Amino acid sequence: MEPTVNVNEVSRISTGTVIKGEITSPNDIRIDGSFEGKIISKGRVVVGEKAVISGDIICENVDFWGKMTGCFYVKDTLSLKEGCVVDGDLNVRRLVVELGAKFDGNCKMLSDGDFDKLAGNVAGVRPAAAPVKPVTSVQAPVTAKPVGGTPLQN
Repeated sequence: MEPTVNVNEVSRISTGTVIKGEITSPNDIRIDGSFEGKIISKGRVVVGEKAVISGDIICENVDFWGKMTGCFYVKDTLSLKEGCVVDGDLNVRRLVVELGAKFDGNCKMLSDGDFDKLAGNVAGVRPAAAPVKPVTSVQAPVTAKPVGGTPLQN
């Protein structure tokens, strides 16, 4: 059974709307307009029949009817619907392709660990499993040469 989604928690880009940039949302996103950039959602992304996307989609699940040039990074299921056109790579855990969907690119089936690593790299976020190492200061000997003279030692 699908979880109930509150309509007020779905971000929407309507038909005729053009957006360039990056969208990050903890909720579901529906796109019916044009988008250029990166879409990052912790929920489901639904791309309508008239939508045109140029960029990457990083999310939990996708239902895709539109046209896209770019890459998918999907933690669970990508559904390519009849009539959609995708020119790019698919990085998914599960893939559903309906008859009439068009896809030109590579497909990599991911584990949860693969998704977290890839999505973190694409989104510009360091994965939680990779702690930041502290930087230690290293001092090297400095040799300076004055113009027209002999080298000075520190």
